[in-house]
Amino acid sequence: MNTIRKDFLSSRLDGIAGSPMLALIAKTAELRAQGRDVIGLAAGEPDFETPVHIQDAAVAAIRRGETRYTAPEGTLALRNAIARKFDRENRLSYSTDQIIVSVGAKQVIYNAFAATLNPMDEVIIPTPSYPAYAEVVRMCAGTPVGIACDVSQGFKLRPEQLDAAITPRTKWLVLCSPSNPTGAVYTQAELSALGAVLCKHPHVWVLTDDIYEHLLFSGEPFATIAAAVPALHDRTLTVNGVSKAYCMTGWRIGYGGGPRELIKAMTTVQSQLISSPCSVSQSAAIAALDGPHDFLAAHQATYRERRDLVVSGLNAAAHIRCGTPAGAFYVLASCESAIGRSTPNGGVISSDSEFVTYLLESEGVVVVPGAAFEMPGYFRISYAADSRLLNGACERIGNATSRLN
Repeated sequence: MNTIRKDFLSSRLDGIAGSPMLALIAKTAELRAQGRDVIGLAAGEPDFETPVHIQDAAVAAIRRGETRYTAPEGTLALRNAIARKFDRENRLSYSTDQIIVSVGAKQVIYNAFAATLNPMDEVIIPTPSYPAYAEVVRMCAGTPVGIACDVSQGFKLRPEQLDAAITPRTKWLVLCSPSNPTGAVYTQAELSALGAVLCKHPHVWVLTDDIYEHLLFSGEPFATIAAAVPALHDRTLTVNGVSKAYCMTGWRIGYGGGPRELIKAMTTVQSQLISSPCSVSQSAAIAALDGPHDFLAAHQATYRERRDLVVSGLNAAAHIRCGTPAGAFYVLASCESAIGRSTPNGGVISSDSEFVTYLLESEGVVVVPGAAFEMPGYFRISYAADSRLLNGACERIGNATSRLN
């Protein structure tokens, strides 16, 4: 079999990692195909079905023949629906030429960095963080600058940390609230404090990933920085999508609202990459944004119950500790006390990655190592799963940790 010469592949990929979550999802499917009894808690994907009225809208769009290319930035009808959503839910005003529709929120982020980053440009990313932020920055020739935000500060960026990290080369700050992987949620007051720092540095723009907006348990209203700090509206890209709240991960529709010239540049990038987002999915997204939202409260209540179940179960396990996240559907738990301990077969766990491997091999539980999020010594569980499976996973994790010496 022919092999590809090393110099055939682009140097652009040097140091770029594939998605660890997608790799674990594939591993889970492979093990199940082999007959293994595996509980997969790596995927950040709702286990609820897409609401029926959204499904019906997609079928109706197909029947109407809406199966052709659309404008590269998305249909006018969907961009109007997104503008209404921003105004109704976020107190943000965007015209349709300030909105782009993409193949998931991740592509919105790629478009933005591809359209704006030059070599040596820096992007500040509070960590723990979703791995794609840093990897996409690298793919677009930028330099990710991680700022460690540990459990003592609720995994949230402090204004003094931000101020100290900004340099003349800083182009973007990335925020995600509620956060993947921590579930941390920024309040309006906390965003205002960060905004006060950014107002001193007019060359720094903000990319805020609001994809978990409707998964809140704190009792406080959702806050996004362009609304909390109106002075930043014209240098903020507000990213969102229908994947998480509307259970539409496979429909692949994300969107962003921002300054007109930025959206124009992002559309140029997107037009050469994908031509346009899926026409049928766009019609479904209109139904999601403009249709009934009563199911959101029910889903949120279910996620809260699952969160409490997982937090309780993990804290009952030996060598594990975790706090109670305020949003999203993830728990980032510490396994630091398990590191250095011996397994029943005589091996020694030397990292969070080895701890995760131990859980998989000994109990068939698939979780994500904290190192994937720049948080070694931790692991992430997605509790977007049936309570029976979550109970079983916590029991298996407890069994595994109880056998560590």
